[in-house]
Amino acid sequence: MTAAIDELLSILDLERLEHNLYRGRSPQVEWQRVFGGQTIAQALVAAQRTVEPDRFVHSLHGYFMRPGDIRVPIVYEVDRIRDGGSFTTRRVLAIQHGQAIFSLEASFQVDEKGLEHQFALPDDVPPPEGLLTQRQLLERAERVPEAVRRFWARERPLELRPVNLQHYESRDKLPPRQNVWIRLGGPVPDDRALQSVLLAYLSDMTLLDTSTFAHGRGLFDPDIQAASLDHSMWFHRPHSLDGWLLYAQDSPSSSGSRGFSRGTLYARDGTLIASMAQEGLIRLKR
Repeated sequence: MTAAIDELLSILDLERLEHNLYRGRSPQVEWQRVFGGQTIAQALVAAQRTVEPDRFVHSLHGYFMRPGDIRVPIVYEVDRIRDGGSFTTRRVLAIQHGQAIFSLEASFQVDEKGLEHQFALPDDVPPPEGLLTQRQLLERAERVPEAVRRFWARERPLELRPVNLQHYESRDKLPPRQNVWIRLGGPVPDDRALQSVLLAYLSDMTLLDTSTFAHGRGLFDPDIQAASLDHSMWFHRPHSLDGWLLYAQDSPSSSGSRGFSRGTLYARDGTLIASMAQEGLIRLKR
């Protein structure tokens, strides 16, 4: 997977067009739209390019407005909202075909010491070494469209190993919780800003899917129309991303054709790295 992670790092290295204006490209894959995690990550890169290097992202909030077109570049326009004594705020607009497809607000802070606590790593989670990859699960699961199988068969920049297998093997109604081990597919540069961008990229993986568990459904079901609507993320502690990460997820609610999911991302040693929340369209086709 080294070639795939190299391609991802290349995609995240935006081209500067003008003051506050950047351009990003997408991998040329057989898929209908730009992966949401890519848009979040590229928008964060654009914001970072306008922030002093001693300030690091601690939170971001984004809204997806239109599906991204993988065939054309995405232009990112940065609004330098505020530069304060400790905090910096940026707004980023992602544009394609003259229209906004995504907006991001991100806040950056200088490192400070203060009160500290965290939830512990979930109990009784099996290690990733003995688990099947998501790709292997999709290959043997039923009701997965052939286009989805081909998409997951290609070389990818990260590896996913779900702990919960029932969702891939049946359509039983399940508790809306899952744990997924995630590992990047190659060495990660010793660059804290870039590591935050990679966290933003992978944070969109599998999260919305958790909201379908309680209904015996899946995002690939032919009668489901699914799309991310918004995505929020809080960065608690820096991490080198040099090993397996546990993505613990739950979905407290689904209503109004929307599914709501939360996630916490842990390092293997139990360090809580980041927390996420996402709401997405989960519409039954009529």
